[in-house]
Amino acid sequence: MKTILLLLLLIMPGLPVAFGQAKKPPTATMSNRVQTANGLLEGGTAASGIHEFKGVPFAAPPVGDLRWREPQPVKNWTGTRQAKKFGPQAMQLPIYSDMNFRSDGVSEDCLYLNVWTPAKSANEKLPVLVYFYGGGFIAGDGSEPRYDGESMAKRGIVAVTVNYRLGVFGFLAHPDLSKESPQKASGNYGFLDQSAALRWVQQNIAAFGGDPKKVTIAGESAGSMSVSAQMASPLSKDLFARAIGESGSMLNTSFGPLPLAEAEKNGAAFATSVGATSLAALRALPAQQLLEAASKPGVPRFAPTIDGYFFTQSPTATFIAGQQARVPLLVGWNSQEMSAPFLLGNEPATPENFRSAVQKLYGARADEVLRLYPATTQQEAEQSATDLAGDRFIAYSTWKWSDMHSQTGGQPVYRYLYERPRPAMNPAMGNEPAAKGASHSAEIEYALGNLATNKVYAWTPDDYKVSETMQSYFANFIKTGNPNGVGLPTWPAAKTGGNAQILRIDVTTRAEPEQNRTRYLLLDQTFAK
Repeated sequence: MKTILLLLLLIMPGLPVAFGQAKKPPTATMSNRVQTANGLLEGGTAASGIHEFKGVPFAAPPVGDLRWREPQPVKNWTGTRQAKKFGPQAMQLPIYSDMNFRSDGVSEDCLYLNVWTPAKSANEKLPVLVYFYGGGFIAGDGSEPRYDGESMAKRGIVAVTVNYRLGVFGFLAHPDLSKESPQKASGNYGFLDQSAALRWVQQNIAAFGGDPKKVTIAGESAGSMSVSAQMASPLSKDLFARAIGESGSMLNTSFGPLPLAEAEKNGAAFATSVGATSLAALRALPAQQLLEAASKPGVPRFAPTIDGYFFTQSPTATFIAGQQARVPLLVGWNSQEMSAPFLLGNEPATPENFRSAVQKLYGARADEVLRLYPATTQQEAEQSATDLAGDRFIAYSTWKWSDMHSQTGGQPVYRYLYERPRPAMNPAMGNEPAAKGASHSAEIEYALGNLATNKVYAWTPDDYKVSETMQSYFANFIKTGNPNGVGLPTWPAAKTGGNAQILRIDVTTRAEPEQNRTRYLLLDQTFAK
């Protein structure tokens, strides 16, 4: 009898192990090896137990004939591909002093992403965060320590950072590029890279323990603009369930997008300037030569484009029509996004100089602006110059995004104002004192739980308190679409109209009615549509 039973167990593995006891279904145990659609990956494991997969290709290298083309599929590989070091960063010059890269050099071959997962098995269906870096669409990289995904992974989230093409490689439009394109479009290659990464996530993230139905896209500055762009694009708006924007949007911004004809004209002029009389000649130029030529003074910035493909109309028009991704949105900006010299140049912040600058910018409407940005004293003039500079740079366009989505998006919008200044510099790094306000990008390490990765500043217990609060809000939102949770001050969703609530994030965090709506409504009227 025993022999017969053993034979049955060998040929029928689904047979009950013992009479009356069913065999448990197998579980896909998570390890450093994960099978993706393109092949087997082998990553590493941090001391915390978080599994890390770095330098994972999500599109073919955009080099040679693929320069200035829509991202193409990754070629499958055989055997095991090592995923233990970051891939190269996109082509860029060392522009921003606060950027610290861990990537493998600079290259056109840059379309890689990184995954941090806490999953113990592939069956866990954890929420997913996909983060796009900032840097004005000319710099940045998914390897920067401030974006590191381990801290979010410790909170039960699969975290992903994504590289995308920048500058002339990511946003060049040209009449011949549009002509050769099946969509008759050019430019926006960086945005198309992000969209391709989101499709990769939909196809593969379950193997890392993530749930493709619970993807949150997020980013800061150009990364935040990218989030609003993906929300507006018909190519991407169904690839995620929630969105987070930190300081930046593509609605009513000086960063674009440009009409295709204007962008093509700029691109054709650039090609002429580098002596390229054909696309073949332009594609044959060394990447470094192109990068340096594009960075010369006087060369028009390579801005996003209303190409008829990624953007079928301006993002503002898409949001007005309610045609954007209808997802919950957590969005905000910082208390000092820009400084007074951005508005005044080298002139001191006196009432006279501020009024003169406002007169030049707003002409007949200058008095209206001065009523909302008063400058009767030098102190007032400096504060108003700082406020107007920050609003013009990025705060107003971020407000416009949040306001339009709350009106037409059909989903909750949670709006914040981040006010915690960075502390004094670590004495070993210099003697810079504590900042007066929360400058542009200051919130990133707080929001993602990565203060300890930044050795420049002498972080205090209050800084870690603010980080715990902000990261908790972000993690709750990524998990549920609602940032509220036990032990946190209540964060009400913003209502449309004059009584919208905003969460002021600092050592003491609290919600209150927004204070500056009249400023933004005036800027809305004066924005050059």
